[in-house]
Amino acid sequence: MRRVAIVLAIGAASLITAAWFYVRAAADEAYDRLLLGAAFQMSENLIVVDGDLRFVLPPSAYELLGLARTDRVFYRVLDPDGATLTGYDDLEPAADLSASRQGPVFGNVVYRDAPVRTVTVSRAVSVAEGTGWSYVVVGQTTDAREALASELTTRATILVAIMSLLALGGTTLAVRYSLRPVDELGMALRQRDPQDLTPLEVDVPRELSPFVTSINHFIMRLDERVKLLQRYIADSAHQIRTPLTALTAQVSLINEDKLAPEDRRHLERVRNRTAELARFTNQLLNHAMVIHRFDSTQLAPVSLNDVARKAFRSAIPITIDADMVVSFEPADGELTVLGDLLSLREAIINVIDNALRHGASSRLEVRVLRSGDSGVVEVIDDGPGIPEAEWPNVTRRFYSNRAESGASGLGFAIASEVAAVLGGRLGLRKRTETEPFCVFIELPLASEHS
Repeated sequence: MRRVAIVLAIGAASLITAAWFYVRAAADEAYDRLLLGAAFQMSENLIVVDGDLRFVLPPSAYELLGLARTDRVFYRVLDPDGATLTGYDDLEPAADLSASRQGPVFGNVVYRDAPVRTVTVSRAVSVAEGTGWSYVVVGQTTDAREALASELTTRATILVAIMSLLALGGTTLAVRYSLRPVDELGMALRQRDPQDLTPLEVDVPRELSPFVTSINHFIMRLDERVKLLQRYIADSAHQIRTPLTALTAQVSLINEDKLAPEDRRHLERVRNRTAELARFTNQLLNHAMVIHRFDSTQLAPVSLNDVARKAFRSAIPITIDADMVVSFEPADGELTVLGDLLSLREAIINVIDNALRHGASSRLEVRVLRSGDSGVVEVIDDGPGIPEAEWPNVTRRFYSNRAESGASGLGFAIASEVAAVLGGRLGLRKRTETEPFCVFIELPLASEHS
């Protein structure tokens, strides 16, 4: 629209300029005819009496020039000898007097500090000295013709401006109507499900058909790439997990009784590194699963008690230390959140697993409770907790404040990402003299969230 406005402005300026030149020419032509008529009337009143040239000023000439009320009129009559017969002696013609013998001669001069339009006409007369040429020079100031040109130019400018505004308004409507299919196409793309990689089926004008065809071609290529990537991830997960499981089993079958103390230390390191690799691989694959599910799964109401209980059962190993006290406490009432069961369970499992491996020494509690309009899952342990200065970093991927523990740093990252997608947050509560360290996931209840 800015470009259209610029084009219309240039066109309007060109029309106004052309109108100004035309109006000036028309005003000059109209007033020149009045000036010429007055000059002819004066020349016709040149008479010869007893061989002498005489001039009688016709009142009609002044009446004709008097139509321009704001202008002043000057005249000069010259005899064949070039002497002024009557009129203003200092009024000079715009051109040589002899040039008027072929026809009237118009010109512009400055007379008495005012612009004056003049016309010179000639007439052959016979006097006592013989035949000669007499001349009549009539001048008129240009105020009236300037006022007429200004008025007509103003009217033309107003007319062009109105037509330009109407054209701009009409163009705006036409452009918006013509581009409406583009908006509809954009809306169709925005409203598509992220996992919907089927070709677009929208009615568009013929001009947009190549554009839609290109989009559909790109969608088909993207669909092929996504399927290849999903197949690669699934195959990789299977191919990685299978040898890791076998490796862990083979390491556990090694008989330590026949090994030297130094070999036993090496074997213990192999076991630790194998367990760390298996845990790290599972976290990576679980993280990819969480991202994929949020892109492809619709959120649904989930019982926070049920998902926390399932996460508790999955996270607590059968071979847990007998001296470790673990407990699960559900909320009194039913708490429903809007989420994805598998992703939310995985988030809670990661928090519990982190507490078991790096926090709890003899006690671990998982509690579900209501806090205002939110449901909260608390994981409490009797360990030293995480220093408050490290809290901003714990949700970073691959971050760990315990280098010796072999932590992968993905557990809190997965939990934080799941909580954020569901409109909640992952929080920490520092250890006090009366309260143990706590990591919690806070989610809005379904009724409030919707």
